[in-house]
Amino acid sequence: MRAFLEADNQQSIAVQLQAEVPAELNRARLDRAAAQLFSDYSRERIKTWITAGELTINGKPAQRPRDPVHAGDRLAVSGSLPDAGPVRAQPIELDLLYEDDDLAIINKPAGLTVHPGAGQADSTMQNALLHRFPQTAQVPRAGIVHRLDKDTSGVLVVALNLASHTHLVRALQAREIKREYDAIVHGNPTGGGAVDAPIGRHPTRRTRMAVVNGGRPAVTHYRVAERFRYHTHLAVELETGRTHQIRVHMQHLRYPMVGDSLYGQRSVRGAGLDESVRRHLIEFPRQALHARRLSLTQPRTGESLCFEAPWPQDLTELVAVLRADANA
Repeated sequence: MRAFLEADNQQSIAVQLQAEVPAELNRARLDRAAAQLFSDYSRERIKTWITAGELTINGKPAQRPRDPVHAGDRLAVSGSLPDAGPVRAQPIELDLLYEDDDLAIINKPAGLTVHPGAGQADSTMQNALLHRFPQTAQVPRAGIVHRLDKDTSGVLVVALNLASHTHLVRALQAREIKREYDAIVHGNPTGGGAVDAPIGRHPTRRTRMAVVNGGRPAVTHYRVAERFRYHTHLAVELETGRTHQIRVHMQHLRYPMVGDSLYGQRSVRGAGLDESVRRHLIEFPRQALHARRLSLTQPRTGESLCFEAPWPQDLTELVAVLRADANA
């Protein structure tokens, strides 16, 4: 699938999408197939594009959401998203790890949304960037080229001019930007490995992503960094960058992340856990996921750069509790 977004900082977005229907979706409803192939968009948004004649099948406008598609059909969208209004600059503090004329490296705290969206019009990192770096008003989404989930902490790169934005987007698409994470999961994997499983919108729970036939290719590499009694610290590296990718893939392996209310579990593994440890795990307020390291080349000079974001206090305390339990 190919996707292209044109966006200015008034959030007026034109959308161009293309995808081929795989064998797994042969004779599926058009709206269901398109929602899986274009998983960044809801099924209702897909239906809106169909009704408006903005979704085509093999070059011809689609007729009805319920019409079947066939393997090999080419779906294309030439549509738009509604204007969400201007994004305003706000004096929100940013933890800057590095900056030059072309890019900035941010240590994003858990709880900070990266850019405005449904349900949150401001108080995001994009609002903060427009205040700290006014020049990013001329760059799509104030220079944001990749996202971290609201409750994921860690390192993130921002382009400070249009040339750098173009370079970084291309480098990300070419998998030339290396992203490494730390995750604390329930359970004890026997060793490291890779998950190569396509990710798309969950067929019935639209706020979730899932491993689905016909989803977008997704590859996650992981290795065991430290073992505890009933939990494990994994070092994770992304080969692709799908929405919620690490969380979805870990849940798919049945090693859900500690604190992940969307993909995790209410119970805590480990019948012999001390009650204070169990309580700490249950009350951990977010998914235990941290973007630790980011490696890339400087857009203008070609210099190799590598940045690390230190663990936040909540993750440090969680690991200390699990380590003390393991050594008791």
